[in-house]
Amino acid sequence: PPPWLKLVNPTQYRFEHLATQLKWRLQEGRGEAVYQIGVEDNGLLVGLTEADMRASLKTLKRMAEKVGADITLLREREVDYDLDRNTRKIAEVLVRKVPDDQQFLDLRVAVLGNVDSGKSTLLGVLTQGELDNGRGRARLNLFRHLHEIQTGRTSSISFEILGFNSKGEVVNYSESRTAEEICESSSKMITFIDLAGHHKYLKTTIFGLTSYCPDFAMLVVSANTGIAGTTREHLGLAMALKVPIFIVVSKVDLCSRGTVERTVRQLERVLKQPGCNKVPMVVSNPDDAVTAAQQFTQSACITPIFTLSSVSGESLDLLKVFLNILPPLSNSKEQEELMQQLTEFQVDEIYSVPDVGTVVGGTLYSGVCREGERLVVGPTDEGRFLRLKVGSIQRNRSACRVLRAGQAATLALGNFDRSLLRKGMVMVSPKMNPTICCQFEAAIVLLFHAKTFRRGSQVTVHVGNVRQTATVDDLHVLLVMNFSVRQRSDYTLQIPVT
Repeated sequence: PPPWLKLVNPTQYRFEHLATQLKWRLQEGRGEAVYQIGVEDNGLLVGLTEADMRASLKTLKRMAEKVGADITLLREREVDYDLDRNTRKIAEVLVRKVPDDQQFLDLRVAVLGNVDSGKSTLLGVLTQGELDNGRGRARLNLFRHLHEIQTGRTSSISFEILGFNSKGEVVNYSESRTAEEICESSSKMITFIDLAGHHKYLKTTIFGLTSYCPDFAMLVVSANTGIAGTTREHLGLAMALKVPIFIVVSKVDLCSRGTVERTVRQLERVLKQPGCNKVPMVVSNPDDAVTAAQQFTQSACITPIFTLSSVSGESLDLLKVFLNILPPLSNSKEQEELMQQLTEFQVDEIYSVPDVGTVVGGTLYSGVCREGERLVVGPTDEGRFLRLKVGSIQRNRSACRVLRAGQAATLALGNFDRSLLRKGMVMVSPKMNPTICCQFEAAIVLLFHAKTFRRGSQVTVHVGNVRQTATVDDLHVLLVMNFSVRQRSDYTLQIPVT
């Protein structure tokens, strides 16, 4: 965050310069910037008197109003400074402005963790605004199938949204009846990708991580069971895919303080082990939450740990503060470079909607997609790409005219034959001249394998939204392998193979 000693009674020229600088910082931060007031350029905490602090905050508010932004005071604290005996303070202020070409800022968070760790319940509490009754009431709205309701176990991928307005206040279903209302009232949106915890559905969980390109991962660990089941596997997957991860220890209302501390120590030992090399940071107050959010994206080593309860609501506000301040990973320049590339949309879901026709859901990997745009989709079983036209676009159940790189949406394709589509296809610009492959070479890192890995072994390969069975044709030193796919040729993405 940029340090400012004070912003007291600036001249008109100085004010215009400060407002221009704020506008640039907001563009760099894709709509968000954090200002530190009362701090020297060299990081010395000088602090301001009460009068200077009020004047500085007033000036910052004027600057924000000039560029169409809002400010939120994150924290204010006293500092010791020996020049006088007056009380001196420093403050951190969040400035937020939705970019002119976007409806809201959007971050995707994949939710990982062992079965029965409380993932869906936590999401239900965050998005519905009501605490759980201890018997899973909060998670019922998240389930998509009857057997999920009956067993309480997630088996499919579902999406839930949590909004924050420009003042940092939570916007969820407690005050809004529909997703459209949440989108209209929010300047920042957190899209949670609820993934399965049971080992039986591990392939579905891997598909969610590779296909939906989450910005962050939230690993939920039950306080009373600790690290168990698929927890280590999910942690390893997130780290292998280089997804920044933070940890939530849930169900603290069921345990004594000693049990919770034992679970936290267990997590700290795992995170510090060779291979992880993480620096755990336990969040216990709002100051910790602000610091964790700022350092989380600046250092790949920092791993925040929250301890909370979905029943009593203990420390739930700390997680909301963290999510509100959490900045996007990519800056405006990287986003602009992605948008300059040719259109490439990954097909993850396929629907048939009455009076609309065939609808596909997925993520735009690169480029820009507009209503009425003509693309090609494939590959088919014969390796061909078929022409189609995008009818309409929806994001979070709200209509939009333009889809940009990194955004998830559903596209209506009109009367295009659904039987010609399948998960794992891509919709790309005809100018791309897409190619497919039935054999490829990959350098792999073997995390774990119960049996001998040799030539002829069959594995499941996840590449983006493609999930296929492949056979190891050849094996070289340093684990460079040649694979042949078993079912069909597929489009190739220039991204890591899992």
